[in-house]
Amino acid sequence: MELGIMLTLVGSFAILCTAHLALAIGLTLEKPRWKGPLALLLPPLAPYWGYAARMHVRTALWVAAFCIYVLCLVAAGIKA
Repeated sequence: MELGIMLTLVGSFAILCTAHLALAIGLTLEKPRWKGPLALLLPPLAPYWGYAARMHVRTALWVAAFCIYVLCLVAAGIKA
C-alpha cells in the first residue's frame, strides 16, 4: 500500500510540474506575455489564467494532478 501511495505521489507531482510548465509556456506565447513568467513563479495563477486563455485541457490536467498529489500527501501523512 505504501509503495502505491509513493508511486502515485511521484507520478502526480511529475504530471503537475509538466502541466505547470506547459501552462506557463502557453501563457508566454499569448498576449500579454508577462503572465507566463509570473504564473511560473506563482503556481495558483497558472490554472486561473490558463482557463481564461482557453487552455482547458492543460488546466484540467493541472487541477487533477494537484488534487491527486494533495490526497496522496494526506494519505502518506496518515500512514506515517
